[in-house]
Amino acid sequence: MQILALIRDRFAQALVGWVDDPEEHVQRITPARDARHGDYQANIAMPLQKALGRKPQEIAQQIIDKLSIDDICHPPEIAGPGFINLRLRDDFLARQLETVARDARQGVTTVVQSRTFVIDYSAPNVAKPMHVGHIRSTVIGDALARVLRFLGHRVISDNHLGDWGTQFGMIIYGYKHFVDEAAFETEPVAELSRLYRLVQQLIGYQSAIEKLPAAEQKLQFAREKLAQATTAAQSDAAKKKELKSTEKEVAAATEVVQALTEKIDAVAGDVGLKALAIEHPQLEQCGSG
Repeated sequence: MQILALIRDRFAQALVGWVDDPEEHVQRITPARDARHGDYQANIAMPLQKALGRKPQEIAQQIIDKLSIDDICHPPEIAGPGFINLRLRDDFLARQLETVARDARQGVTTVVQSRTFVIDYSAPNVAKPMHVGHIRSTVIGDALARVLRFLGHRVISDNHLGDWGTQFGMIIYGYKHFVDEAAFETEPVAELSRLYRLVQQLIGYQSAIEKLPAAEQKLQFAREKLAQATTAAQSDAAKKKELKSTEKEVAAATEVVQALTEKIDAVAGDVGLKALAIEHPQLEQCGSG
């Protein structure tokens, strides 16, 4: 049983004939922020002050007079400018616990209007070993799915494994050409992961070499454009906006060149890696496939 929903229903009955939409006002009944003030708190009287033309304390008292809630709560108390504090009765709680103990659903009712939820699980990269982060996401996702289904909602669960064709192709290529048989015999998953990273690095190197000239040309063009914009902005204040845009263009082009250069340097600085990249030029096509 939803105690808050039950209390709101009793208040809604007490408000019938007073306000146009009792359900709107009973939403102001919430669990008490401070346990010293009770279990639940109703902030209904103050918002009704203007509509009813009465003091909040008077409105609160009249609500209590019309309220039928003795079987659930101790006598309500008015506090401050018109808050209504509620304390649950021990015998009411005892009855609810007895009911819950005998109920297969532990007193939880299903929703009135079912909705559809899509829950995305961990979605691991199938070309890499799993880790604790995947377990965390999967456990949370499964818990949410179970709760929502229990409440009566329709749940679509998805564990998208991604575009694994290219990744497995990279691993297969690495196994055929670069595998360490001894390492694969003792730690196969770790060795396959190493091969994946190796092939990925070689592909990145080859792709960067191909893309770097165009990226450098684009950066040079952006710098020339910036120089022109800087000169124009010195004599025309309206050109300052164009100058800022060009500065961002230069910064973006610089980042691209730096990223490509880092990929090239990472392999070029290792004689063994560079030799492998030269011996297997077709890898770049594999990575773009």
